Amino acid sequence: MKKWMMIGLVSSMGNTFLCAQEPSDKLRLSGSLQSDVLLPEKDKATGAEASNGRLLTNTYLDLKATSRHLEAGARLEYLQHPLPGYEPDFKGWGVPYAYLKGRYKEAELTLGSFYEQFGSGFILRSYEERSLGIDNSLQGAHLAYRPWVGVAVKALTGRQRRYWQHNDSWLTGGDVEWNVDEWFKALQQHHTYATLGVSYVHKYEKDEVVMTDPTHRLRLPHNVNAFDVRLRVQHRSLNVLAEMAMKTQDPSRDNGYIYRNGYVAMLSGSYSKRGMSLLLQAKRSTNMGFRSRRGMEGTSSFINHLPAFTMEHTYTLAALYPYATRPEGEWAYQAAAAYTFPKGSLLGGRYGTTAKVNFSHVHAVRKNTVGGSGTDGYGSPFWAWGPSTYYQDIDVQLEKRLGKDTKLNLMYMNQRYNQTVLEGHGGMLNSHIFVADVKQKLSAKTTLRMEAQYLASRDGDKDWVFGLAELSLAPHWMFTMSDLYNHGNTRVHYYQGFVTYSGGAHRLQLGYGRTRAGFNCSGGVCRYIPATKGLTLSYNYNF
Repeated sequence: MKKWMMIGLVSSMGNTFLCAQEPSDKLRLSGSLQSDVLLPEKDKATGAEASNGRLLTNTYLDLKATSRHLEAGARLEYLQHPLPGYEPDFKGWGVPYAYLKGRYKEAELTLGSFYEQFGSGFILRSYEERSLGIDNSLQGAHLAYRPWVGVAVKALTGRQRRYWQHNDSWLTGGDVEWNVDEWFKALQQHHTYATLGVSYVHKYEKDEVVMTDPTHRLRLPHNVNAFDVRLRVQHRSLNVLAEMAMKTQDPSRDNGYIYRNGYVAMLSGSYSKRGMSLLLQAKRSTNMGFRSRRGMEGTSSFINHLPAFTMEHTYTLAALYPYATRPEGEWAYQAAAAYTFPKGSLLGGRYGTTAKVNFSHVHAVRKNTVGGSGTDGYGSPFWAWGPSTYYQDIDVQLEKRLGKDTKLNLMYMNQRYNQTVLEGHGGMLNSHIFVADVKQKLSAKTTLRMEAQYLASRDGDKDWVFGLAELSLAPHWMFTMSDLYNHGNTRVHYYQGFVTYSGGAHRLQLGYGRTRAGFNCSGGVCRYIPATKGLTLSYNYNF
């Protein structure tokens, strides 16, 4: 019944929107359709399961109507038979996302569903990531206002979406950003720009029964407050961001129902000029898991987001063991540098050469006087490391144009992945990864790209090999074949083939093959995907 009520609400919003148009307003309609389909097969070699001949699909239809002062939008989702690997509550269909937005001068008011992020997302980040099954939008009211030049104010209130329901807790918050250089023009004259931001989020959640033992029940706080302050300064090519956030007592399943406050601090600096860039980052967090439902697990119901500070690799073997941020706490460091040797130099050659180096390291924080549920939990000296390394990688890349029509990328990566902490088994995995990527332009409209990758390890599943060939026939066709093979332990081939057609606003891809069981990650958030085999179809349309 709720689905039909939402569809009726969207229809009435559209009627209101159309009736409110002024004759001079021009109505613009836009939207998109995305449908990913799998016809799975049972496969003994990989452990993939069939679905009794049923098609599995994740399908989304977005619609938006915009005019000068008004905007209305909605999303229809059909997930009644979803792709493998999503939580049970993910299944369903309906219109979970709909909104009406009004704009007047420097104010913008949204009623219904909306997304928002304060700063780096330490205390609030609502967003959609379909590949991970994440859509933690808020349903309520959102106001954005610019009262003075250089000052932006946001205020919001609402409940957070969890698949086809909304969690009972109520979120209220605000954010103020001040572009200091807009008020002090002398800073701009010296090529200096500064932004100061302050954010606040309040969560009200009803009490529930949580027992520490058969005779003692926890008294859970109804109100949780979170604060964030940040300063960004840019001077010419130098950019520095410092940000801190804290959260008051918030006992939850994530932290074992302890009453410790949560903290996170980050310092990030970057420098860039033509042919050169440098990035240095450090982050420390403890007990910063912040959910709109304290008893939840998994990737859903997070109010905030903690970036991973590890490089998101696109090559298959480099991304075989991706890192997921630990909300209970971590020390994370990242350094990245790139330099382009100019054309005509000894290392640059005729076309120039680009070298890139990246280092990422994530370590546990030290926890002293560890206590159980109902206590403050633990103490944690700020600079002290804990006993465990969670993740580390060092990679070096070279990008070299060998000729007018030939480009070569080479990469070496050394990786350490604590599978025991991150997955619950396996110990520390140490890997050496080698990648060669060649792109050859065969004609004005034809390009061939080939990859060869090798992962050498004495741990886990040991050695892996990956090969890929991709033929592009511009502007419409692309043909891809690949094989991921484990010759160190399981001796299984994960072969895949795809044909892709792109024409105007349409993109259609047909594929067949095997997918290895593993984790799909984005921004330090991961979803486990079971092994699959079968026919896939993907269609995208934007209008």
